[in-house]
Amino acid sequence: MDYKITPRAEDYSRWYNDVIMAAQLADYAPVKGCMVIRPNGFALWENMQRALDDMFKATGHQNAYFPLLIPESFLKKEAEHVEGFAPECAMVTHGGGKKLEEPLVIRPTSETIIWSMYKNWIMSYRDLPLLINQWCNVIRWEMRTRLFLRTTEFLWQEGHTAHATAEEAEAEARRMLGVYTTFAEDWMAMPVIAGVKTEKEKFAGAVRTYTIEAMMQDKRALQAGTSHNLGQNFARAFDVTFLDDKGTRDFVWATSWGVSTRLIGALIMTHSDDRGFVLPPKLAPTQVVIVPIYRKEAERTAVLKAAARLRVELKERLRVHLDDRDQYTPGYKFHDWEQKGVPLRLELGPRDLQNEQVVLVRRDTGAKQTAPQAGLADACAALLDDIQQALYDRALTLRRENSFTVSSYDELKARIDEPGGFFWAYWNGATEDEVRLQEETKATIRCLPFEADESPLKDSLEGTCLLTGAPTSQRVVIAKGY
Repeated sequence: MDYKITPRAEDYSRWYNDVIMAAQLADYAPVKGCMVIRPNGFALWENMQRALDDMFKATGHQNAYFPLLIPESFLKKEAEHVEGFAPECAMVTHGGGKKLEEPLVIRPTSETIIWSMYKNWIMSYRDLPLLINQWCNVIRWEMRTRLFLRTTEFLWQEGHTAHATAEEAEAEARRMLGVYTTFAEDWMAMPVIAGVKTEKEKFAGAVRTYTIEAMMQDKRALQAGTSHNLGQNFARAFDVTFLDDKGTRDFVWATSWGVSTRLIGALIMTHSDDRGFVLPPKLAPTQVVIVPIYRKEAERTAVLKAAARLRVELKERLRVHLDDRDQYTPGYKFHDWEQKGVPLRLELGPRDLQNEQVVLVRRDTGAKQTAPQAGLADACAALLDDIQQALYDRALTLRRENSFTVSSYDELKARIDEPGGFFWAYWNGATEDEVRLQEETKATIRCLPFEADESPLKDSLEGTCLLTGAPTSQRVVIAKGY
């Protein structure tokens, strides 16, 4: 089916939904706020999952699975945690035709059920660190939903680790944020700013929350991944203690961290254009699509035979699809694969056979070039590497061109909508000041960034707080977000 895509400049939100439909990534489910992830979308999620899973395992983590249903009493054990999640919880009150003695929460996150098990598994320092991740679905009863970005049910991974010291837990939380940063930039071609959340914005029950923030094409921010230092909060709530090497009993130290199918929404809004989805080659389920071109039956046989041979050669190194559908014209196929975001299209016709060449078309720029059939795998691989880097560079340029410094609150209010973007400022305000900022501008403090290299403020060491005017060296990034 051919989908008409609304231009970004006309209606960005509608454009986003149109790209999802045109690329056949997802569809609306019969249950309000839920989505059906279609094969194209799920294949992309599988590639993300595979890359991240390898990175997790390379850092010593193992996968496990914990129940979907959590006793309500578990959630109530950590007061700050339950307060943060109570409005989003879905409850099961009946089962087997009878009212349950205790309601069950459908997991919004799994800290409580996991820590109830860790109590049985951790006895001494010899059992630590415990490094576990799970891939699963969660339910959060969102009032305003948008495909991939915010849905009632979504897929994600959640890591939960236990440590013998505060220092180990802190290092783990920072290390996993580094994994997310590497994945976002190297695999998704999406530049991010890493930093720590404010007290107001941190995860319910955490001591500190670390985040990576990315700029979308509409210059809004998207939180792309978080990692939490939980301190001893959950260990105290569930009485998870261990005997250290000196014979002293103490509560363990914890972290949790996660990313979700929201990353597919991030890909769409970082790279796609008015023709449809644009995929970074490293994650593309299909990296190269071969489109044979012919008119006569004699041409068809020769072209398809050559196309099949090229597919066999390329698939040893690349993810390749041969589009040999007879019921569609080459022009329709070009458009179809453009909308689905395949990074590289290979066109092959009778004249190309005579010249022992192919035509290669980049999805990101639309640029065409010819390449000899001999050594084609090398040429395609090099071009895909170039596309991956070009997408990252383009996204980084967008962020740099739309990052500004503001020295007063009035200046921020005047510019937050137009031109919009990331606004760097000095800040030492309290939580009530942050609430006021959000209420009056609809923007939030995205993070206190670790590095100042990308900051317009990088050459100054100290300034005055945006709201209070007090001297401070603390920098923040402010933006409207998703």
